[in-house]
Amino acid sequence: MNGVYAHSVPNQSIAQWELLADHLARVGDTAARFADVFGWGELARLAGTLHDVGKMSEIFQAYLHGRASSCDHSTAGARVATAEYPHPVGRMLATIIAGHHAGLDDGDGIDRRLDPHQTEIPAFEGWRSHAAALPPMGRLSPTRRFIQSTLPGFTHAFLTRMLFSCLVDADFLETERFYAGSRPVPRGGYPGIAALQVRLRAHMDGLSAKARPGPVNAVRAEVLAAVRERAALSPGLFTLTVPTGGGKTLASLTFALDHAARHGLRRVVHVAPFTAIIEQTAAVFRTALGDDAGILEHHATFDWQAAAARTVDDGIGLDPVSRLRRAAENWDAPVVVTTAVQLFESLFANRTSRCRKLHNLAGSVIVLDEAQAMPLPLLRPCLAAIEELTRNYGASVVLCTATQPALRRIDGFEPGLPVDDARELAPDPPRLYRALRRVAVERLPGPTKDEAIARRFAEVPRMLCIVNSRRHAKALFDRIAHLPGAVHLSTLMCPRHRKVVLDAARAALRDGGPVRIVSTSLIEAGVDIDLPEVWRATAGLDAVAQAAGRCNREGAMAGAGRVVVFDPADAPPPRELEPFRRAAEEVLRAGGDPLAPDAIRAYFAALYWRKGEHAFDAPRLDEEIWPILPAVAERAKTWAFPFASIARAFRVIDDAMEPVIVPWRADSDDGRAETLLARIAAMDRPLGDDLRRLQGYVVPVPPTLRARWLAVGRLRPVHSRLEGALLRLDDMAFYESRSGLTLEDDAYRAPEDNIIA
Repeated sequence: MNGVYAHSVPNQSIAQWELLADHLARVGDTAARFADVFGWGELARLAGTLHDVGKMSEIFQAYLHGRASSCDHSTAGARVATAEYPHPVGRMLATIIAGHHAGLDDGDGIDRRLDPHQTEIPAFEGWRSHAAALPPMGRLSPTRRFIQSTLPGFTHAFLTRMLFSCLVDADFLETERFYAGSRPVPRGGYPGIAALQVRLRAHMDGLSAKARPGPVNAVRAEVLAAVRERAALSPGLFTLTVPTGGGKTLASLTFALDHAARHGLRRVVHVAPFTAIIEQTAAVFRTALGDDAGILEHHATFDWQAAAARTVDDGIGLDPVSRLRRAAENWDAPVVVTTAVQLFESLFANRTSRCRKLHNLAGSVIVLDEAQAMPLPLLRPCLAAIEELTRNYGASVVLCTATQPALRRIDGFEPGLPVDDARELAPDPPRLYRALRRVAVERLPGPTKDEAIARRFAEVPRMLCIVNSRRHAKALFDRIAHLPGAVHLSTLMCPRHRKVVLDAARAALRDGGPVRIVSTSLIEAGVDIDLPEVWRATAGLDAVAQAAGRCNREGAMAGAGRVVVFDPADAPPPRELEPFRRAAEEVLRAGGDPLAPDAIRAYFAALYWRKGEHAFDAPRLDEEIWPILPAVAERAKTWAFPFASIARAFRVIDDAMEPVIVPWRADSDDGRAETLLARIAAMDRPLGDDLRRLQGYVVPVPPTLRARWLAVGRLRPVHSRLEGALLRLDDMAFYESRSGLTLEDDAYRAPEDNIIA
């Protein structure tokens, strides 16, 4: 062969094709640059050097010329790695290279591909003349000290995943660069961390200058001063315990940017508990930092690339543009706003589109907002990942909450996080709580019927009731819909609809008008609204605390706001809430203030005191409990980690939902959704910004219902090439103006209802 190529260009001469040698070198250099952040640059470079040597085969080169079908070109580099390097380096390289299209496989899958008797691949002799010289083992050592986790195998498995992230992101970006040619894809160009720090400081100073004197604003100023001072602390684990209303969101961003600027960290990743508040948090950040700040919203409700992957994805034979579309955001932005679902499922994923962003967590500040919302069945793996990021990847993680969970070793949780009171960013959290105490909590005896709640709504003009399911929210709202100011909020409404409703409710409150809200838990995290009375269906004490944060929020009432906890007679609490409810009842029965720090600590101690071999590490794989950390430990010596099985088992949300696009209109003149949908449909490759704007019109529904609606014509594809992957509601008669999507069977719970906040 006179020329050996990595990529062809349709309808262009061979002179425009990319040489294999060039591609291997570029991917190696880029992967090394990514991994240099955590000290493993040369090993990542080697993975890039070997990842596509299988393209040397005559069959693959014939495929590029259109004379043959595509073939497996990933296994070749994996075999070279194990032949040239001893265990475990060779094994780790083989796992990464073999999976750089199809994803990280289980150990037995890698074994089959490495065995020539089980997996036959095309011959690829002569590859050395197209790849850089392979380095000796001595050059592959890390440039920074790596500390082993006390969990056997976890550090090694995590390193494999992070190096895999470096390789696949480098491969995507270098392929994108080649096909973009003289029209490079816009990337970067955002203000740096230092510039954003200056902008935020100016914004916060402006807010402080306009703040009215009072205890709430005094506490906010004290918290802000404390986080600014403590930003100089060395990177690692932190807690930020600030009562609701204490300015936690902007204080955490202030710390993150100051800390990043002080220690040369690269980005801020703000992790919210629910999709429902992503847009609101991002909007707060854009107001503070500017529209050009490079704030990326990324969550799992809708993902263009994941949708494309469901349509066509064999990892080998896609045309270049299609292959690039399936790549998820790689989080190469100074500020990322995402969800706990997206973060933790990505940390334990195996697919390239989910993993390519992971290396960008190294050297970053990660703020876990509402840290208590981490899912109990996956708590130990989540904590292990958090600790690993701070131990070996130069990240700082802030556990940010009004009700700090007892997840530290000093709290008695094993294996807890190694963080103590010296790493608390807020000044004296118990004192802050006393200064900001604005409500009194009461527990109603016996079950409470919706009829009684509706009567109370009729008696008071401004009240909020939070329930545990979308179905209950709709039923209770129907009882009060005739009352002035009645409002319904749930994820049956698209995010833009909810925003318009909330903005109207806030305006009515400012004007002294009636506001009667029935909502699911989506209103509890990050929604800035202030009512004198809040009712909360029985749940965890942390959820009660979040509900209380919507009551007398600004402390403007002469007395304490009223928070009522009740057992709904017409909608028993979901089974998933039972351990949270039981732990809360223990504290409520004890009397006193159930939201005081000591009471919250007792609540979490009761919640986490669980017997059983697999407590807090109990995902399900094939209907069986399959603990992740023991599965990793079993393979610590062989490095044959079960990556694919872990990815299948690790689900923060048990009930998968699928997106439906609803072209909702705020009024008859509002054509934004239809204009957006028409533009997307007309483009061969829709713009990323348009697809992100589409998230404002997403309603999640069960896959079975979505399929049934598509079959009967209630839904239709938005884009012809994606067919059923991206669907819009075609009959707005099924979307009510006050309560959102009408479902034929609403006996399921929303995804965020499975994450307790």
